[in-house]
Amino acid sequence: MTASELWRHSDPEGTQMWKFLQHVNSKYGLSLADYPDLYKWSVNNVADFWGDVWHFAGIKASKPFDQVLSPDTPMFPRPDFFTGARLNFAENLLFPANTDVDENAIAVITATEDDNALTETTWAELRDQVRRCSNALRAAGVKENSVVAGFVANHVQALVALLSAATLGAIWTGISPDNGVSAVLDRLVQIRPQVLFSDNATLYNGKEWSGKAKTLEIVKALKQHGLETVVIIKGLPHFETGLGEFRSLGVKAEEHDAFLASSPGDSPLVFSQLPPSHPLYVLYSSGTTGLPKAIVHTAAGTLLQHKKELYLHCSLSPASRMLYFTTTSWMMHHWSVSALSCGSSLVLYSGSPFKPHGFLSLPILLSSLKVTHFGTSAAYLTALEANNIIPIAPEHQLDLSRLEAIYSTASPLPPSTFSFVYQAFPKDVNLASITGGTDIISLFGAPCPLLPVKVGEIQCAGLGMAIAVMDSSSSSTNPKLVEKEGEEGDLVCLEPFPCQPLTFFGPGGQEKYKSAYFERFGVGIWHHGDFVRIPDGRTGGLVMLGRSDGVLKPAGVRFGSAEIYNVLTRHFAGEVEEAVCVGRRRERDRDETVCLFVVMSEGRVFTPESRKKIADTVRRELSARHVPGVIEEAGGGVPKTGNGKKIEVAVKQILSGMQVKTNASVANPEALEWFKEWARRQEEMERLPN
Repeated sequence: MTASELWRHSDPEGTQMWKFLQHVNSKYGLSLADYPDLYKWSVNNVADFWGDVWHFAGIKASKPFDQVLSPDTPMFPRPDFFTGARLNFAENLLFPANTDVDENAIAVITATEDDNALTETTWAELRDQVRRCSNALRAAGVKENSVVAGFVANHVQALVALLSAATLGAIWTGISPDNGVSAVLDRLVQIRPQVLFSDNATLYNGKEWSGKAKTLEIVKALKQHGLETVVIIKGLPHFETGLGEFRSLGVKAEEHDAFLASSPGDSPLVFSQLPPSHPLYVLYSSGTTGLPKAIVHTAAGTLLQHKKELYLHCSLSPASRMLYFTTTSWMMHHWSVSALSCGSSLVLYSGSPFKPHGFLSLPILLSSLKVTHFGTSAAYLTALEANNIIPIAPEHQLDLSRLEAIYSTASPLPPSTFSFVYQAFPKDVNLASITGGTDIISLFGAPCPLLPVKVGEIQCAGLGMAIAVMDSSSSSTNPKLVEKEGEEGDLVCLEPFPCQPLTFFGPGGQEKYKSAYFERFGVGIWHHGDFVRIPDGRTGGLVMLGRSDGVLKPAGVRFGSAEIYNVLTRHFAGEVEEAVCVGRRRERDRDETVCLFVVMSEGRVFTPESRKKIADTVRRELSARHVPGVIEEAGGGVPKTGNGKKIEVAVKQILSGMQVKTNASVANPEALEWFKEWARRQEEMERLPN
């Protein structure tokens, strides 16, 4: 069945994507007619494509590359793109190529739940702050390949620290203050930061929270692993910085403004010129067993991929303003700050999305700050849908006329929410459900101004990303693509791309890297871990069905948990707050049982009637085979990562009798403990005589 069309661009031939298509036609004597033609050319001509993006989108380099990619380069070991070039990531964000930026224009707006705490930073001020911070870091001993960490919220000081580290060729890693001490140390002990930036306090959900106690614990531990300097950002002025207590631990400690002021006033802003594969960021996998894996991403790979997506796919320009609701831990923070490379301005927001004006808090901000590109999670949009929040309703008096795009990620966007967005927001916005991840710090499934938006579908595969659907039952020795168009399977990539990680940080990094992405289907095929369907091979829209390691397969029927979640969103939005759906197959089980656990909305009670109503609705909306064999209330809540993603695989392993060690990468480990106890009680009940 063809999905309903919701949107088309009003002027596709005025977009940078169309201009790039014409550029390719002119340069190579081709007659590419549309996006599918352009996409096919991009994945069949990898080196030519990425070389053209480098020049067309604008990458500033002190030395040009000798070649884009050696012929017949495999995906593993990691291919080396743009050999011979020298560049700096921060320079490309602060002095973007191929565009004119007024240095007195606003580059960054920092916003919180406090409407009176808005601060604006011009391009000139941002550059000067990075000049002073980078020189202060240099004086503190930071150099190429040093590690600089931030235990910070999403504000301009965090951005300055990130850009300052990149200016010197140091490696940046960011962790949000809502993480616990164990979560932070599980990550930072692995990579041994030399300098730590930390907030003195944060504002969240209407309350102010001191960060000193947690930061003291973190610094005390990291001092044993090479930490030398702590910089405290005084975000909330009436909370103390505790500098004396930090110094008593044997580290240098400075307040942020004093640290920047320590830089000599006449010291210039000097960007280290580095190879394309120089390490830039460390991000962390959201694993549920063992320590989180520290994934190292490169400067040029990150920059080029982001600029391709933001400039071509998202149509960002100096007239654009992006607000992505994210923490500094999530890859979408890194993706969104790269909007500076297009000359666009940023709104950096920290706090609850529902404060101080309830469900209208973020829409009010979008209106008052004239945001053009708004990014969020599927969970946020479904919350608006469940509560029937219509920001464009006349009674709210909001001006969202500048809004051009809404981006949704973290989980599949339900079909009903696609339609809801076009009721709640201006009908000319490009609603883009997007997918990619921490592993590639970018997107596989992207927006596209040359294609329509259809209900339930990601618009397209990103240019240069040769994705395909692999038969999940095939092996690493004999991998096979699905036989039929529209058939479900594992998301894979078949050609090299520049934002492949450099390695995993620390000993055994290459082995971990290979195991993570190239063990399932062999070293020539990137295995991403998502279960997906491509309904139309020509237009290339994607339907995400959940994680492939959480795929459901009762009685041999394979489907994704997203299908169950969509039914709950559509029919139980006011009753069920959230849910987790997994397959259970213990050693003694002959078949897999689908298990659905729900968290009821406030004021609602889970009853046998609730169970029956859900089962009947799933049977009616999907099929009898889709009906979960177990429908229960999740007494401990739904386990999630720090980024808010459901942890399906750990629940699946627990219910299937596997030993799962919870760790700090789980934001609410008590939820997993509840599932362990539930599984134990089930085992006892099944051992009782009938």
